[in-house]
Amino acid sequence: MIVVSDTTPLISLLKVGHLDLLYKYFGEVQIPKAVFDELTSNQRFALEAEEIKKCSYIRIVQIEDDKSVDIIRRVTGLDLGESEAIVLTDNLHADLLLMDEAKGRNVAEQMGLKIMGTIGLLLASYQNGYISSDEIRECVDILRDSGRHIGERYLQLLLDRIDENSKL
Repeated sequence: MIVVSDTTPLISLLKVGHLDLLYKYFGEVQIPKAVFDELTSNQRFALEAEEIKKCSYIRIVQIEDDKSVDIIRRVTGLDLGESEAIVLTDNLHADLLLMDEAKGRNVAEQMGLKIMGTIGLLLASYQNGYISSDEIRECVDILRDSGRHIGERYLQLLLDRIDENSKL
């Protein structure tokens, strides 16, 4: 399975201490150079950057198709990381794009790309036994407290889903 990730799911998984879910669920995950640069150039993410640099299952890919990236940026207003992630996903005919931002997800969906966000990955990981319901609740608390770009509605949907499963 070929999986590409944008910046936000990586940061969110790092914040909750579950970057390993990427490996457990997908094996290798590819990120475009712009996503790596976003992670490593921003001092707010210095700890996350070090973990990404050491991570054996995240592969950094240089985008060769600069023209497509530029077109997506100009037409949509997406940032460089999001644009490169979409182009890389399309060029590789990847099975999945990990992305949380609504605008980027809308563009990717219009291009026919399959998308999963942080919440979807946490739910899938729970359903496959990689993470417990208590760990999910802890993740939600951390995401809420850290101000990640995930809507409260989606966090509550995740909690509702795991509560439904625990009643079965």
